[in-house]
Amino acid sequence: MPEFSDEAEVTRVTKRDTRAELLARRRSLSGPARAAAAGRVQAELVALVRRLRPSRMTAYVPVGSEPGGADLPEVLRAALPADAELLLPVLRDDLDLDWAAYTGPDALIAAGRGIREPTGARLGVAAVTGAELVVVPALAVDRQGRRLGRGGGSYDRALARVPPATLTVVPLHDGELVEALPVEPHDRPVRAVVTPADGVRTLDGGPGTAHGVAPHTSAGRTRAE
Repeated sequence: MPEFSDEAEVTRVTKRDTRAELLARRRSLSGPARAAAAGRVQAELVALVRRLRPSRMTAYVPVGSEPGGADLPEVLRAALPADAELLLPVLRDDLDLDWAAYTGPDALIAAGRGIREPTGARLGVAAVTGAELVVVPALAVDRQGRRLGRGGGSYDRALARVPPATLTVVPLHDGELVEALPVEPHDRPVRAVVTPADGVRTLDGGPGTAHGVAPHTSAGRTRAE
């Protein structure tokens, strides 16, 4: 069957409609609610970084209603070991992701699609392969680790380069970890999410519990269920 089958079209339409619904829900959050969620997400990620102590990790600058707050890179950099690298994405013309080191908020510039990017030397699309912790944006993730992004495919390309054992984690608002999402062949799963209410949760679709991360944890402490 060609890729333009009825089933593939239904999946694309379902993704589009789900994105619109999720974005509208995020836009409806009040400023205080966003700030409170950002504080919890940051605290959970800081605890994770301090526990794993990666020598290289990746993150991004949240914009608008994205979970984590615009100062997320600075918060994560402060939690890393002194000699560790924090890489941020740089969107290429072909919508793939290059990477550059984050050196501080003064070394960020406005780029396309409303994002902010580091101004440092480009390290190449393969730089993500050496990261021990990869923080990825999404609008939602399901319990099998399937994520719904904004539709450009940039992070699916990047995730295809990440070794299976690497911990990939998505910051979400409460309610954005869902039972199931529409999926296409190019979609790449993630291994964990972090939400304000439940902290870091490993997912069923990943290759087992990530090293140093207990299932369903909050600030490094296993939650009773």
